[in-house]
Parts: sequence; C-alpha cells; structure tokens
Amino acid sequence: MSSRDMWTSRLGFILASAGAAVGLGAIWKFPYMAGTNGGAAFIIPYILFSFTLGMFLLLAELAVGRAGRAASINAMIKVGRSKFWGIFGTIGVATGFLILTFYSTVGGWCVAYAVDALLGRGLITDLSQLGAHFGSFAGDATLGIFYQLVFMVMTAGVVIFGVQAGIERLSKYLMPTLFILMIVLIIRGLTLPGAWAGVEFMFNFKWEDFTANSLFNAMGFCFFSLSVGAGTLIVYASYLSEDANLPRSTAWVAFLGIMAALLGGLMVMPPVFAFGLEPTAGPGLTFVTMPAVFAHMPFGQFFALLFYVCLIVAALTSSVSIFEAVTAAMGDLKVSRRTAVPVAFISMMAIGIFCTMSFGVLSDVKIFGKTIFDLLDYLTSNVGMPVTALGLSFVAAWVNWPETRRQLTTAEALSPLVLTLIRLGIGIVSPLVIITVVARSL
Repeated sequence: MSSRDMWTSRLGFILASAGAAVGLGAIWKFPYMAGTNGGAAFIIPYILFSFTLGMFLLLAELAVGRAGRAASINAMIKVGRSKFWGIFGTIGVATGFLILTFYSTVGGWCVAYAVDALLGRGLITDLSQLGAHFGSFAGDATLGIFYQLVFMVMTAGVVIFGVQAGIERLSKYLMPTLFILMIVLIIRGLTLPGAWAGVEFMFNFKWEDFTANSLFNAMGFCFFSLSVGAGTLIVYASYLSEDANLPRSTAWVAFLGIMAALLGGLMVMPPVFAFGLEPTAGPGLTFVTMPAVFAHMPFGQFFALLFYVCLIVAALTSSVSIFEAVTAAMGDLKVSRRTAVPVAFISMMAIGIFCTMSFGVLSDVKIFGKTIFDLLDYLTSNVGMPVTALGLSFVAAWVNWPETRRQLTTAEALSPLVLTLIRLGIGIVSPLVIITVVARSL
C-alpha cells in the first residue's frame, strides 16, 4: 500500500470520479436520449435511478476497489477470496479497453469540430446539408484516424504522469472548467427567442409521455452513464485513503454526474427549440444539429468553439479513467507505467482505426449485422459492463459483505438499518435491474 500512488485530497478523487462518470454521455448522449424519450418522462426517472441503483453500484465499486488496493482483476480476487471472481475483473478490464477503441473515434470528432469552429468552418445555415456534412467528415478515414490519434495522444499524455501529477491535476482544472463553460453556454442559449420551450420540454412532466420504453431507457442510461462495470472506479478507489467517507463520496459523484447531464440538456435543448429544430434527431443531435444552431446565433463561431471544447473536456476526463483502468491492470502484472501506457495506446489504436473506418471504407463490413463500431458498442454496453457489475454486486453484498461493511463505515458509523438497505440494494435490487435492462436490450 505504501508504494501505491494515492490521491492527495478527497476533492481530487471526487472530481476525477465524476469526470469518469460524466464523459460524453452528459453532453452528447443525454440530450438526444431525453429528446427521443419524452423529455421529463425520461429525466425524472433517470435522476431517481441515479440516486438509488446508481449509488448502490458505485458504492460496491468503491468498496471493492479500496479494499483490494488493486485494479479490477486483483481487487476482485482479493476481496472475493477466489480466483474465480477475477474472471469478472478481467471482463471489466477488457470492456474498458474495447470501449476506448470506439470512444476515441467520437473523441476525435470532438477535436475535429473544435478545430473547425476555431477556423470558422462547419457553421452550416442550410439545414438540408447538415447530415451530408457530418457524413462526409465521418467517412474520411484519413482525417478521422488523424483526429482519433490526437485524442488518444492527449489521453495517454495525462495517464503517463500518474495519479497525482496527471489524473488528479487534470481533473481539478478541467471539471470546474467544464461546468463554467456549460453555464456560459446555457445562459447564452436561454436568451434566444423561443428557447424556454426547450426548458419546458425537459422539466414539464406529461403522463402521456411516460412509457415503459422511457422508463427502461432511463434505467439503462443511469447504469451506463456512471461507468459502472468498466473497472474505472475500482481503480480510482484503490488510490483512496482509509479515512475517506465512501457514502458521501459516492453521493457527490452521483450528484455531479446528474448535474452535468442536466446542464448538458440545458445547453443543447433551448437552442434546438429556439431555431425550430427537432429534439428527436437521435445520436446525431450534437454533430448534425448543433452546427446549424451556432450558424444562426450571434457570435456563433465563439460559442461553437466553447461548445466543442466542452465536449473534448468531457470526453477526455472519461477516456483518462478508462485508460488508467487498463494501465493499472498491467501495473498489477509488474509492468511499469511508462511501458504499460505506450503498449495500451498502440493496442487500442490498432483496433480503434477499424472503428473509425467503419463510417467510411469499412461501412459495408458487417458482423452479425453491425459495423465494427456498433458491434463493439453493443458488446461493451449489453454484455461486458452488465456482467462485470453482476459479479461486483455478488462479491460486495454476499461473498465478502463484512469487508464491504467495514469500508462503508471506516469514516462514519452507519445504522444497522441503513447497512441492511445498502446490502439489499447492492445484492438484490441492482442485479434484478441489470438483468431486466439487459434482457430488454437484447
């Protein structure tokens, strides 16, 4: 333990963990998920699930991580007291690895759009050209791989400096910066005529919009937006001191994750409604619709640059956490950080370039009816993360509950009733919800 890197403060841990949870989900995925699932009918259940299911799973990851003082594989073996549970840790590391192979493609898009905004390009006034512009860019393999490489170099450049000098320092600057930039963009968007309709769409709950589909999607987004099951928070918790209060830290991570998602929605939806665009545009909402918003907005180039810088910051804080999970797993095998980082970087890029090319020259290459990008997205979201989280919940709640209980109460005593509710939440409620969501998505 003495030789293991440690956070210098609880704030650094919370901001880094919140960054891991926030990612592109808050700005890229949350707005279009809310847009296609009835706005408030999706948002309100998502918040409720985050403060229940989400917190149960986060508590399990943090407890196992700090108790194991290792990356996913060794932490699961140590806390589970059997090599069998290391299988789930291995799946978690592999899942994180594969996530970053396609996540880096979208990260590259963020960098590219920020560069375009800086140079005054990409602000399109002709709505009919929006999809064609994005399709042309995404289909250019050379350009896509170049920006993907830039994004991965940024990620690896942070991780190679370690926890204190790299990840913690980055998080302390970038997370507050992200929230400030988002607030600036929200204020600007709300001043547009007709923008308030976007706010009403997000928070005016209508029973007719509340469906089983919106409920299940809210559960799924809560689970996946918090990065549970990719091994990231197990690793981050392994660097956490014994006197840190895990329940309070978990509540802060969940709160900041929810706030980032809501701010992301408020940043996108009001301008979309102000200019009469469709909130149901789907995954392309950020990269297809928003350029038109900025093109019609005074000082559009400046605000477009701020917006895409936000995307880069969100993408980077999340990609760093995933990269660190893979690096830490290699570190447990006695591979030095300066060796592990370039090996992981080269391996991820070797697969990642095929993800980027699946929007262009490899778009017709289908495996089980899916492109390479879509297949990896599907496998990680619907198989890897849920399976890892199931193993984690069993280890934390049933295999070694005494250690989990000890981790939860090191800083502050909890009543027997609270501990029982947490145990039931981790060991029964979470697995049932995970199985339900996965079964429905399959």
